[in-house]
Amino acid sequence: MKIKRKAAIMALVSVVLFSLCTGIASAQDEETDHTPLVILGCALAIGIAGIASAIGLALAGSSAVAVTAEKPNLFGKLLVLQVLPMTQSVYGLLTAILLMMGVGILGGTPAATLLQGMGALWIGLAVGLTGLSAINQGMVASSSISAVGRNPDVAARGIIFTVMPETIAIFGLLVGILLMTGLGLL
Repeated sequence: MKIKRKAAIMALVSVVLFSLCTGIASAQDEETDHTPLVILGCALAIGIAGIASAIGLALAGSSAVAVTAEKPNLFGKLLVLQVLPMTQSVYGLLTAILLMMGVGILGGTPAATLLQGMGALWIGLAVGLTGLSAINQGMVASSSISAVGRNPDVAARGIIFTVMPETIAIFGLLVGILLMTGLGLL
């Protein structure tokens, strides 16, 4: 597990360094369109948040399957807890769509200044990294699912506990939207 984590961190650092070098190299020509940096920001936002959501969903889902095998009547309560880690990928998707709209990729003539391109890159990275909270949310959801299996009356409390790690991702999305507004992308 530690080797995979180190490899993921190294890959992320490599992407960031590559992006910085690309930005610096393309800064020499002010007429250059920096839309590729926006595309990279979109990929980071949805890619990192999506992977984290998938891990969180797997953690919660494995517990939900185990509990429903013994108590199928709890399926509805457990489903709510199991899908909560998916919301971080929604934040990554929303960020990517807003960035694409901001530079005209989804209609119009795509064009981004260096500041917008680099800003989009960092916005995507911030939203993606805060989306890693989906993994921890999946762990809390897994524990909540186990608790509901023992006592179905604690489902509401389990949902409250499970939603708490998500606030980190909400903060990342909020900062991303504020930065998009400041950079003229919204």
